[in-house]
Amino acid sequence: MNSAVQQDYSGEPLGAPVYELTHVSKTYARNQVVALDDVSLTLRKGSFTSVIGSSGCGKSTLLKIMAGLIPPSKGRVILQGEPVKGPRRDIGMMFQQATLFPWKTAVENIVLPIEIRDGKAAANNALDKAHELLDIVGLKGFENVYPNELSGGMAQRASICRMLITEPAVLLLDEPFSALDELSRDMMNMELQRICREQDATAFLVTHSIQEAVILSDEIVVMKPRPGRLAEIVEVDLPRPRTLDMMTTPKFGEIVDHIRNMLDKGEDM
Repeated sequence: MNSAVQQDYSGEPLGAPVYELTHVSKTYARNQVVALDDVSLTLRKGSFTSVIGSSGCGKSTLLKIMAGLIPPSKGRVILQGEPVKGPRRDIGMMFQQATLFPWKTAVENIVLPIEIRDGKAAANNALDKAHELLDIVGLKGFENVYPNELSGGMAQRASICRMLITEPAVLLLDEPFSALDELSRDMMNMELQRICREQDATAFLVTHSIQEAVILSDEIVVMKPRPGRLAEIVEVDLPRPRTLDMMTTPKFGEIVDHIRNMLDKGEDM
């Protein structure tokens, strides 16, 4: 997607580039394994992008580079006009497990990133914002509940709040609902879509589920394996807001089949 003015499939224009990767490669020095080779991507404000590929295609390496956890061997990684040289406040991350501290309440877990970075006084000042986020994700009334009293889906909703509390420019999502049962996962995907659209968030999701990628994304990055390279960027021309009923439509099935066929080709892509 390189045109000056672009739209999502609700007809709304997508914003300016937020995150740009240019010719990014990664070779691990210890064993000289090439994990990524010449990857270029642009994430625009308000867009939702997923990356999918077989195990070992470099998805996790790509996410770590985008998060500032490891440096690329080659190429440029730019967020909001500034090089990514390490973890940053304007990068939000969410993992497969909720990783909430069991001795802290839901609201205390949400403001924890601010407490760590700026101190307890700043965290206290952010409590009103934390309560607003809990309301947005449907956890109003659970502010003072401890993690062991929350279901898996509720704990992940609290994790979404913790990710959003610092108002990051980009959300990096590492299969955040993979540990949930199928019904809960579908419901949380719809919730994630709603929150991202309400917050005008820019999101990047790593997933092994083609259906999950299609129902959530404006674009899907299909990767070739060993070393990780871009095979194709698939535009998902389904209207928004997405609904679970769309997963039974012919158009949805066509996109899923196209991506599955690409993945089945593997090295021949």
